[in-house]
Amino acid sequence: MLAQLGLIGTLRDEDQSPEEPDTESEPEEGPIVLNRKKKQGPHSCRDFNCDFEFVETDRPSRDEAWAMADVMSQLKKKRSLTTLDQKIETIRKKRKAEDKQSPKEGNPSASEKEEKEEEEKLKAEEDENDDNDDDDDDDEEEEFGSSDEEVLTKSDTLRDKGRRGKKRKAAEEAPESFHEDASQFDDQLSFDDMNLSRPILKAITALGFKQPTPIQKACVPVGLLGRDLCACAATGTGKTAAFMLPVLERLIYKPRTSQVTRVLVLVPTRELGIQVHSVARQLAQFTSITTCLAVGGLDLKSQEAALRAGPDVLIATPGRLIDHLHNTPNFELSHIEILILDEADRMLDEYFEEQMKEIIRLCSYNRQTMLFSATMTEEVKDLAAVSLKQPVRIFVNSNTDVAPFLRQEFIRIRPHREGDREAVVAALLTRTFQDHVMLFTQTRKQAHRLHILLGLMGLKVGELHGELSQNQRLENLRRFKDDQIDILVATDVAARGLDIDGVKTVINFTMPSTAKHYVHRVGRTARAGRSGRSVSLVGESERRILKEVVKSAKNSVKARVLPPDVVLKFRDLICKLEKDVEAVMRLEKEERELAASEAKLSVAQKRLDGSASSSESQRVWFQTQQERKQSRVSKALQEFDFALRGKKKRDKFVKDAKKKELSSEERAQFEILKAQMFAERAAKRERKPKRARAMVEDEVPAKAANQKTGGGGGGGKKSVFDKELTNTSRKALKQYRAGPSFADRKRLGLDRKRSGNTRFKKK
Repeated sequence: MLAQLGLIGTLRDEDQSPEEPDTESEPEEGPIVLNRKKKQGPHSCRDFNCDFEFVETDRPSRDEAWAMADVMSQLKKKRSLTTLDQKIETIRKKRKAEDKQSPKEGNPSASEKEEKEEEEKLKAEEDENDDNDDDDDDDEEEEFGSSDEEVLTKSDTLRDKGRRGKKRKAAEEAPESFHEDASQFDDQLSFDDMNLSRPILKAITALGFKQPTPIQKACVPVGLLGRDLCACAATGTGKTAAFMLPVLERLIYKPRTSQVTRVLVLVPTRELGIQVHSVARQLAQFTSITTCLAVGGLDLKSQEAALRAGPDVLIATPGRLIDHLHNTPNFELSHIEILILDEADRMLDEYFEEQMKEIIRLCSYNRQTMLFSATMTEEVKDLAAVSLKQPVRIFVNSNTDVAPFLRQEFIRIRPHREGDREAVVAALLTRTFQDHVMLFTQTRKQAHRLHILLGLMGLKVGELHGELSQNQRLENLRRFKDDQIDILVATDVAARGLDIDGVKTVINFTMPSTAKHYVHRVGRTARAGRSGRSVSLVGESERRILKEVVKSAKNSVKARVLPPDVVLKFRDLICKLEKDVEAVMRLEKEERELAASEAKLSVAQKRLDGSASSSESQRVWFQTQQERKQSRVSKALQEFDFALRGKKKRDKFVKDAKKKELSSEERAQFEILKAQMFAERAAKRERKPKRARAMVEDEVPAKAANQKTGGGGGGGKKSVFDKELTNTSRKALKQYRAGPSFADRKRLGLDRKRSGNTRFKKK
């Protein structure tokens, strides 16, 4: 019955089990996989990948792309019709075509049809070779003929530059404004000896750090104690990790009750902020610490959302931070426990003065403050004396120390030869320093011109300055790091803090305004114990800064002399390329005008469609528009007055400014003038008398107080003698002019009767 229904009955105790057939004679349908291990041959890996290896699943790669992913997602992507390199290539091809056609135009036997056919063939060949890498080599050969090879291959002359004047002091005494000097550190200290947590040590190992640098050995133990410090070390010595390691270690043990921002890191430039943010993310990758980047050029809405979430660490530039403080709801600095100023001397100069006052006013009073820079100025020391609480001084290097393995060279520009600067730079980049070069200029206009000029010579060039969009700035920086371009022409926006691997040479088109700026510029090479070279062009008006650099140099300084024939050849080449430079600039101007008209049309279209909401509130600033304009105008007039003293000099400058086209000498003079403007302002600030200040003592010992008051017991807390001596407030001056007060006379045992006053009489 069960069989009819298709069911199988269970076996009873008295039933016999059926005999099973011999399974060895029947082939198996498939392999049987058991839990125990089986010996498998080299080709029997169908169920397990032979190449599989057990590794740490959370081990990161050393590539910084993952740390930069959120930054790149915030960029405003505005594509132009053509890039500058494409415009330069178009003009170069046009010039080559004209050069090939010019001899044929003088030949009367050539017909017009043949010329047209040749033009079409030439265009077809150019289109096919657009992506060919060998074009650059051919172009370089065409710039100079075989007859010029003997001249161009002449070697430069190098000689030692002698020192004049007194040698700089080897060590500087610690100023009295600092409470303690911790510049001497334990040289045997390692990362394991710093009492850092395991997640931090794991991140240090993942980044490939072996031993801490001197500034890290000195700063990390002091930072972990919560002390205020003022640190100075040479460029490329790891200052970012020196302040991030103690900060992250303290944040690991933060309370979990509320999510608020506890650390604020202020940086002067956007690129430096992005770099610090990348390092912070990599050091905190195995912890729950959150970071946020608030710099200009990135998306505002995403930054506002991140700030409302309360990140633990905020890296920001002053302008964008103040914008968020006044326009982002539920964001404030009242919970800031640690304030860090990277490149502190730049953050406290005249350009950031008003913004820094506003930020410090909004910060919490009870905080730890850390100042870091490669060059510490008097303004930073004054701030450390007044605003920091018992600051610790950590000066691993002097203010004017460059990297230890940097070779410094200088090229003298003779009087009435200022126009040869472009030719000298072109000769250096074409003959001697052909890759991994950073070229610094004083103005954005000159940087842009050099980009076009060197690009027309067949060199792979990029530029970095404030007139570019943030997308263009990061793209040019990425291309330079990835060796897609050989030369990066930049202003001082790239002179501070940027860590670019493999920079071999730094060239200064003009000497910077001060020796401090020179230290930061040449600090882009010879970083982290590597070797590097700096070449600076020095005119007659820049010899003062040259003397300062030579006096402070620890190694020998070289003077490089280029053969005059080489400079003459490149000067002639630049004269021939002037028309091409103008053509490229004309194309740029047309594209800008087209983009501006399209932007106006899009705005008008939005208004017609009603998509632009009128309810959106306008963003506010801590200064009114009139105040900002007035401060800019006053600074511009101040620069003008400092640099152009004398009526003839002023009239000449105004006359030259009206010219649409400047000669090479006038362009070089304008570059030097901009540097002199800044140097004059810095010199005036140094000549300004310092305000008399004194650190107020927190507690006065009881014995000392009794001795001062003659053993008396009452009268309350007495003022300190230093405070009375240096107090220049209005109230103190009024009391000083009026003579001792009644309480002072009583305390000092003087006659309480004042001259001309009969109110006070002895009892």
